[in-house]
Amino acid sequence: MAESDKTGWWSLGQHWMDYWTDALQRGLLFCDVLRERGDTYLEHAASGNPPVLVFDFDIIMDGRELPQPVNYALAAIRPPANCTPTDPSLRPFVVIDPRAGHGPGIGGFKMDSEIGIALRQGHPCYFVMFFPVPVPGQTIECVWRAEKAFLKRVRELHPGNAGKPFAIGNCQGGWALAMVAASAPDDVGPILLAGSPLSYWAGVAGKNPMRYQGGMLGGTWLASLTGDLGHGQFDGAHLVSNFEQLDPANTYWKKGHHLYSHIDTERGRFLEFERWWGGHYLLNKEEMEWISQNLFVGNRLSRGEVYLDEGAVRIDLRQIRSPIIVFASWGDNITPPQQALYWIADLYNSVEDIRSNEQTIVYCLHEQIGHLGIFVSAGVANKEHSELASALDLIDVLPPGLYEAVITDTHPETPGLQYLQGRYVIRFEPREVEDILALGDGREGERAFQVVKRVAEINQQLYDCFVSPWVRASGSPWTAHLMREMHPSRFERRWFSSRNPLLTGLSDWADKVRAARKPVSQDNPFWQWQQTVSDWTASWLDGYRDQRDALKEMTFRAVYDAPLTAALVGLHPKRAYHVPGYHAGWERDEMLRLKKRELEQHYSEGGAVDGFLRLLIYVAIGNGVVDVRPFNAIRRVMQDTGLGEDLTLEAFKQVVRRQTWLVRNDEKRALATIKDLLPTDQQREMALELVMLLLSAAGPISVDKQQRLGRMALAMGVPGARPAAPEPSAEAAPPTSAPAAKKPRAPRSRKSAAAK
Repeated sequence: MAESDKTGWWSLGQHWMDYWTDALQRGLLFCDVLRERGDTYLEHAASGNPPVLVFDFDIIMDGRELPQPVNYALAAIRPPANCTPTDPSLRPFVVIDPRAGHGPGIGGFKMDSEIGIALRQGHPCYFVMFFPVPVPGQTIECVWRAEKAFLKRVRELHPGNAGKPFAIGNCQGGWALAMVAASAPDDVGPILLAGSPLSYWAGVAGKNPMRYQGGMLGGTWLASLTGDLGHGQFDGAHLVSNFEQLDPANTYWKKGHHLYSHIDTERGRFLEFERWWGGHYLLNKEEMEWISQNLFVGNRLSRGEVYLDEGAVRIDLRQIRSPIIVFASWGDNITPPQQALYWIADLYNSVEDIRSNEQTIVYCLHEQIGHLGIFVSAGVANKEHSELASALDLIDVLPPGLYEAVITDTHPETPGLQYLQGRYVIRFEPREVEDILALGDGREGERAFQVVKRVAEINQQLYDCFVSPWVRASGSPWTAHLMREMHPSRFERRWFSSRNPLLTGLSDWADKVRAARKPVSQDNPFWQWQQTVSDWTASWLDGYRDQRDALKEMTFRAVYDAPLTAALVGLHPKRAYHVPGYHAGWERDEMLRLKKRELEQHYSEGGAVDGFLRLLIYVAIGNGVVDVRPFNAIRRVMQDTGLGEDLTLEAFKQVVRRQTWLVRNDEKRALATIKDLLPTDQQREMALELVMLLLSAAGPISVDKQQRLGRMALAMGVPGARPAAPEPSAEAAPPTSAPAAKKPRAPRSRKSAAAK
């Protein structure tokens, strides 16, 4: 045998030995991490499954002491020692975590989180938490009352001029927050719905298989059966299992293989996440029935068909008075953008309807982050959550309408860097209701869900009358407890823990392996072969998932799109899906007439602030894009000049909305009466100069805005002013006939600007 062949075989044999040494070490360490996960689960359960927050907190309001007790509580977050002290004069933040099988804490899972962002910016922060076991007799209506009481309490603790509480609802906490905001608008400020489903029938054909689940199970009766088997309690572990089945490749292979292949670095992150993922909570049967019947299958919230307080309160999302911010992601397979946004098209036929209702809606779409990443990703927290929180005052004063928040990175040549607080620029671009519908494939595919709703109602009545009494009679607290403990997710963690005598000595062996650890090089051919096999396995499981979901969708359509099924349950086979929309009629016409009559007197009434803002709105309203830099510049200019020094944020918001309506209602009249608000030449010249400064904060002023500046200057009679002639470039320099803008001042401290 040639010498080179001997060397090659020797090298291959060495690679083989190195790989198997590493593989055995990794395998033992992997098993030890699973043992630690089981021990963590048992310790967490023994301590009462407390929230997985990394922040200390004080419970200031316990829902179990309310007239209608619930297993909820309001906690005040204590900022860490290395964090900025909170300023009580700033707007308070309230985070509501989802009660969807897991325990609370995902909104404050790490420092780079929703709570961490609020604390870093100095805002007082509160957290709505809940306990593992619901109070007997607790219903969703009880939870709704408790959350209203919590937000009212926060409002009382911060009665200053910083603004109403900014509330964040994560996933299932989002629809609960929307219900509270619609029924108690005076106690709630802007709301952020993060990964929150509000339109459950929406989606895209070939995707979003979770929306077909109710139809494939024959409706909501299975949730009632599970509650009866649980002796009146629904085990949240079932919800978690449903989530896991959406991505079998990740559940059964990728998550475990990632830990195995990165066992030296991933142990801490894996155990930290599993502490939350394995902490399953309970719901009362009545709570789960309400959720499944009114939301998952009934889709009643966005249609205005939810009634509480024995029918006395109708939840109408059009009653929300503060801005609504929706954050969704294209990579979210639990709450896709259509389910997060189609409720807008359910309520409104056009943007004009949104404006007539004086509602402001902002949405932000991420390109690829998954559902859990919306809450736990440090990148999302430091970009989307941070920028939306920083621009909160701007969002609060946005004119009514529909906007998309677009966040872009900056570079050294970016104009107006002195008006930014971070590395990103956020702007709000106007959108139409048609843009929302264009995110999916229209509403025709939702007709089948109306049939599912009717089938679910029939099956639910049959179950309640003929099956439920027998199931409840045959169950007991002991059988319910045994069923919960035998759930695969709990059984797996209990078995793979230090309580199992078969694992005795595993931790000692793991310590010895760590001391003698020899990680294999990633250029080892057998390591690369392992990665190839792993990719093939994940690809095979993804193929299985795609085939399963395609079969599910095909079966769903074959059953519920069939004219026979619709006819059997009493529905017209070809009737189109009914979108409620905004009911136009004499009520709307009368409302608009009264509003017009009330506001028309303000064309010639007001002071310098009204005139300055009308001038700015008139010039900027052409393309409708709102940039954070001019807004920050406005606040600084008003602070430096003393203009509107005593104006609160709420009063400033009302002035902006009033002047926007006046300009949109009659531009010519708004232009002709500007002299009444700015009676002296000095005021007019100063206002025009400030507008030039503010518009240039976001870059060169466009031709359209130059022309509007020229028309406004002539209307005010500013000496030497002429309409600006069109330039070849869309981003031309300011016209020479307009007053020159002053050099921007150095940025002031965040605390000073926020206080103003």
